Amino acid sequence: MKQVSNMANTSNGSLATLLILFTISAAIHTGAAQFPVQSQNLIADNVSVVEGDTATISCRVKNNDDSVIQLLNPNRQTIYFRDVRPLKDARFQLVNFSDNELRVSLSNVSLSDEGRYVCQLYTDPPQEAYADITVLIPPGNPIIESREDIVREGNETEITCTSMGSKPAATIRWMKGDKELQGKSKVEATYDRMFTVTSLLRFTVTREDDGVPVVCIVDHPAVKDFQAQKYLEVQYKPEVTIKVEFPQGLIREGENLELTCQAKGKPQPHQVNWVRVDDEVPSHAVITGSDLFIENLNKSYNGTYRCVASNSVGETYADYILYVRDALTTTPKPTTTTTTTISATTSPPDIIQDAAPSTEAAAHDSQAGPEAQRLDHAVIGGVVAVVVFAMLCLLIVLGRYFARHKGTYFTHEAKGADDAADADTAIINAEGGHNNSDEKKEYYI
Repeated sequence: MKQVSNMANTSNGSLATLLILFTISAAIHTGAAQFPVQSQNLIADNVSVVEGDTATISCRVKNNDDSVIQLLNPNRQTIYFRDVRPLKDARFQLVNFSDNELRVSLSNVSLSDEGRYVCQLYTDPPQEAYADITVLIPPGNPIIESREDIVREGNETEITCTSMGSKPAATIRWMKGDKELQGKSKVEATYDRMFTVTSLLRFTVTREDDGVPVVCIVDHPAVKDFQAQKYLEVQYKPEVTIKVEFPQGLIREGENLELTCQAKGKPQPHQVNWVRVDDEVPSHAVITGSDLFIENLNKSYNGTYRCVASNSVGETYADYILYVRDALTTTPKPTTTTTTTISATTSPPDIIQDAAPSTEAAAHDSQAGPEAQRLDHAVIGGVVAVVVFAMLCLLIVLGRYFARHKGTYFTHEAKGADDAADADTAIINAEGGHNNSDEKKEYYI
């Protein structure tokens, strides 16, 4: 009987406590309806929390005069009255209670816990402050898809990225390599207050895009560095280049020529052909795969030789212009300065070119036939000018020499012959006669 009496007393005490709480709460609500809300001494902060984490709600009072603080949920149910928790939800735990603060934690937050929580201060009139809890729900793994797995260069491709089940809606960005691209996004709301975001990216691919990653980046306050990527696979036409195996530098008659066609594409070129533009390939030319070999060259082989490579995407080609020059000739070594000058001025243009430094000869590629021919003409013109100048100088020197030695010369052999009657007398009367003829001789060199 005594135990029953104690239980009855305990039950009555609990009922009395609940009646007091309900009476105070009703009085507060009545006062709140009659007086305007003033929260200048009561402070509460909004909270954003990821679903499943813990949220902390803090009701703080400045210059509190021992007024009672309580915390209500969005349904206006009392969570804590001072340090007492009437609400039977064990996820709410008291973190701190004092005259100036009531701090409560809510663990394992779910979307149903989202809403406006109320901090109340029993003053006259009562005060309220609000703490909005926002529950963040991270999106699922982004899904990236493309319209086709393999794209040909020059074509447009489409890639989509989908972010599902997030709150709030996520933002999607695109990166191709180290370059950011702009996509077009669409947001759809679901029945459970979630959002699905789909972004569409369109761009024209080039051969440089082959193997480049396209990355879909999802930005959301609940997650960081959330992304998915796809590597581009691009097919493109062959890239063709022609390499001269030999000879190096100028090409002359009688030499051999070997060319190699280098072709690279995706897929790898399945066919490589050599042709001669506007003419037939020489009959004795040897074509082995991508190599072209012609021996004993002559000027009739001049022309454009083309290497054509093709794959499933298309075909491309590269041209090589063959220009054969005269064969080298041997000139005897000059013995005098005059002979050397004449030999240099009458040498063929090809010999003069060969006398130039080897670096200059190596710079003249055989593909530049017309340019080299113009260079030969220029050299010939220069040589002719030198010859003409030398001849003019020689004529001037000879003219001055003959002009200096031109005139009439007199001797003393016939001096006194003007007064003689006949020739014999003139000889006899000549000054000195024949006896002094040896002493009066004059020499002309």
